[in-house]
Amino acid sequence: MFFRILLLISCIQFIDAKDNSSDILFLKIQQLEDEIASLRSELESQAYLIDQLSNSNEDVTENNESSNQFTQIDDKIKIDGIYDQAIQSLNKQDYADAKEKFNFIYKNFSNSEKIPLSLFWIAEISLSETNIKEAEKNLMLLIRLYPNHWRTPLAHKKVGDIFLAQGNKKLAREKYNYVVNSFPDDNAASLALQLLENME
Repeated sequence: MFFRILLLISCIQFIDAKDNSSDILFLKIQQLEDEIASLRSELESQAYLIDQLSNSNEDVTENNESSNQFTQIDDKIKIDGIYDQAIQSLNKQDYADAKEKFNFIYKNFSNSEKIPLSLFWIAEISLSETNIKEAEKNLMLLIRLYPNHWRTPLAHKKVGDIFLAQGNKKLAREKYNYVVNSFPDDNAASLALQLLENME
């Protein structure tokens, strides 16, 4: 298209130089104007299509965002319901059912306050069942994945308890000191300090 316009302009210049015939010049100018009008029409058409595609993409994005919001709300209702059921089972001392539900929460959901709490309760149930290995695994998961969670200081202290129960006083002392120094305002620090005093 642009090549044709350049060609027409060249023709006009050539005609102007060689032939002063106003009729031919007028004809060529009209052809040039037609070409420009056609090009303008094409550009407007393409701009319209681009605009339509852009609006279509925005609608898809908005629909996806809306869908994600509903999914998150739906997930929150589900996770809260399952967590409440797990706590009820825990209160009834139905530890197997409680652990199953807490494990389900950890494995099937994400970005929820209930996940670190579920890890903590799995560890507590494991400790009550004297399943030390499983308890330590879940406490360490909580510590690693949720270092700033409000249950994390107590998780550190309970790892110290496991070390102490295993007869490893050196590691227990190190862990208790870590809790006291890292979380001085947490209740876990008071418990750890008391245990340190008892170990002396």
